[in-house]
Order: sequence, then structure tokens, then C-alpha cells
Amino acid sequence: MILAALLVPALVTPLTAQTPGIQDNSFLIEEAYNQERGVVQHISLFSREKGGERWSYSFTQEWPFKGQRHQLSYGVQVLHEASLGGGSTGLGDFALNYRLQLAGREGARVWVAPRLSAILPTGQWRNGRGSGSVGAELLVPLSIEVTPRLATHLNAGLSLHPSARSPGGDRATTVDLKAGLSAIFMLAPTVNLMVESVAQGDAEIIGPGLTRRGTSVLVSPGIRWAHNFRSGLQIVPGVAYTLGLGNASDRSALLLYLSFEHPFKKG
Repeated sequence: MILAALLVPALVTPLTAQTPGIQDNSFLIEEAYNQERGVVQHISLFSREKGGERWSYSFTQEWPFKGQRHQLSYGVQVLHEASLGGGSTGLGDFALNYRLQLAGREGARVWVAPRLSAILPTGQWRNGRGSGSVGAELLVPLSIEVTPRLATHLNAGLSLHPSARSPGGDRATTVDLKAGLSAIFMLAPTVNLMVESVAQGDAEIIGPGLTRRGTSVLVSPGIRWAHNFRSGLQIVPGVAYTLGLGNASDRSALLLYLSFEHPFKKG
């Protein structure tokens, strides 16, 4: 009933070009739209896995740098693992990000925005909340507006930690791979149905200098909707349920999303 009450104002909005729609608000997949000049975005994502033993919270803040072509952002995480000594909660690793709007402008149907990130080891590796070493990540998001009501987004990338540490203290170089695809359907400019899918090949340290790769596939159906205000503020809540397939069946989780996007200067 609460969800219906929040959605009704957005659903009755007609599909017009004058109504601000929703962009860059996916949960698992990055959309290739950089922040517009003078607009900042604050993104929160909460995930609670099936059984309630694990949960995570992430916060990301995105800023345009000298216009939409360049974007700077940072991301922090709080992670909880109930099985570690009755419960362990703390910071994960910290990410500093730069994205280049390589292709795409207002009215375009194809957008590309490669991202390069520096990953700082702020999480406790002994508790499994961090890598224990400085790392880097490269991700290439591609967005295609197939029709006025349908968009698809593709991601491909990898992360590298030259001297990562396992909870047992072993060191090894790890390379994690990631690919993903999503489809976004607009019921209205301010209400979107979403299906996201991510495949990950993560390296696990099994001894000094030794790793093995595990593959997981996640599929996440969800919905997001926007509330637009005259001040230029756009609030986008969202909810999804992530299904872990195969070896990742224990990673099924409820996702709660909330974004605030607003101008920080005139013009």
C-alpha cells in the first residue's frame, strides 16, 4: 500500500518531453550518462542478503568537472557479516572515480562513459571487508536508447590488486572481471521497470601467490520512480530483488535504492 501511494503521482504523469525523466539511477549496472553541468547526485544503496546474515550499504556522490564531459565521484561502503564472531560491521574499501563522457550528448541515442577508479584499502582485510592493498578498476558503460520507452545498458570491466591479502594473511595479485546488461522500460517518464544482470569472475586467494576464480551470475528485476520539484531537485527511490544463480544462490538479496539529484549552482 505504501509503494502504491508513492507510485500513483508518478504514474499519472503523461509521457511528454517536458517531464524530467530518470537517467543514471540503476542499481547494479552503470548507465553512461555523466552529471550535467551544475548538478550533483547523492546515491545510497542498501542490500540485505537472504537469511539476513549479511548486509551492505554504499554511498556515492557524483560531481561534474568543468561540464558534463568530465565527472568526479567517490564511493564508501559499510559491510556487515554476522558469522564473524557473532557480528562484524565496518568500512569497506574507498573508491575515487573519474569518468569521461566519450560519446553522447542531449538527444543522442548512444552514450559511452569509461570510468577509471583508484581503490584505497580502508576496509579491514582480516575480517573480509577489504583487499588489503591499493587497487585500480576500469569499467566501460555503454547506453543505447532503443526506443523512446526502452533503453539498454551494457558494462564490461576489470579490477586489479597487485598485492591483495586474504583474511588469513596470504598475499597474491588478484584480477576480478565483470560484465553486465540491463533493460529499462518506461511506464511513464517518472516510473521505470528494470531488469539487470551481472556476471562476475572474482579471484579468491588460496595461498601465497595463488588464486582461483569463482564465477557468479546475478539477475535483478526492480522498479524505480522519480519525484521532481520546482527547485530542480529530483528524488528517485527504487526497490529490487537480486537472484543469485548457480553457485551464487546464497547471494540473493533485497535492494533498496535512494538518489537525490539537484543543482548546486545557477546556470
